[in-house]
Amino acid sequence: MSADWWRLPPGAFNAITDVPGVRVGHCTRLGGGAATGVTAILPHDGDLFDAPVVAAAEVFNGFGKSAGLMQLTELGAIETPILLTGTFGVPACATALIRHAIGTQPGIGRDLPTVNPLVLECNDGRVNDIQAMHLRPEDALTAIAEAAGEAPPQGTVGAGTGMRSFGFAGGIGTASRMVTVEGQEVRLGAMVLSNFGRAEDLRVRGEHLGAELGPVGPDAGSIVMVLATDAPLSSRQLGRLARRCPAALGRMGSHIGHGSGDLAVAFSTALPKRGDAALGALRPSWPERGMDPLFAATVEAVEEAICAALWHGVPHPGWRGDRLPAFATRFPGHAPR
Repeated sequence: MSADWWRLPPGAFNAITDVPGVRVGHCTRLGGGAATGVTAILPHDGDLFDAPVVAAAEVFNGFGKSAGLMQLTELGAIETPILLTGTFGVPACATALIRHAIGTQPGIGRDLPTVNPLVLECNDGRVNDIQAMHLRPEDALTAIAEAAGEAPPQGTVGAGTGMRSFGFAGGIGTASRMVTVEGQEVRLGAMVLSNFGRAEDLRVRGEHLGAELGPVGPDAGSIVMVLATDAPLSSRQLGRLARRCPAALGRMGSHIGHGSGDLAVAFSTALPKRGDAALGALRPSWPERGMDPLFAATVEAVEEAICAALWHGVPHPGWRGDRLPAFATRFPGHAPR
């Protein structure tokens, strides 16, 4: 994989953490049938319940069991860290987010409103013994506590530990883009939990690599795409960004299959508001004519994040004793930039 496919420059880390204030942490559980984990994305360093970020969510195929999307869609704000995990890890992660919020705001659920924990999932049951429900709330709290604003580990780590993409070990990937609109430079970062795609469909940088692989199975599994930007966008405009994510999936060869739960969450770090002010109407401060560069950045960042998840995927033994192949071993000439 060479840089000539990409038209927009990345940030310093080529990661979602290029957006100022955004931090990422992982907790990985391996052994005894476990191949799972949690990845935490923190939009800023402060108290998200007190200062939520403006956000939007879009579901492209609703074969999923995420928590917190309903209120996010209705109110256009995120008030907890974003947790990514395996399907049966959702309850433990939601419990952790509630505990974490109450730890900073003891009045939640009593003198204050309840909190909306945001947990996004993919099914890691091919590699992880999902019935054992290995994750505990403490694992999610560890991921939150270890979040850092540097280049995060990628591939089969954290929530990505047991994931597969296009028949290969997949998992966590990230990328970023810099754009300038009317003299203002802004950053857009993407992080994916990649667990989707048929091997025969795989395209990387426009090249149909799947032609060398042949049919393996259905396009099932799921992908979660999280977008962060410091552009001052409204919830409506963030929804427009999120709706561009399927273009990246198509560039990778996916047709968004029946059994694939595909969704995107987008947030802006530019305008965190205090208390209920974040949950009301936000006056847009980004020109609509300036959305096209952000649309292009979204598609490129998501596509490269999926490529990164594939490249960094290190196969772990599955609970049945099998092992997924490694993309980097099969296609060594397609490393990220």
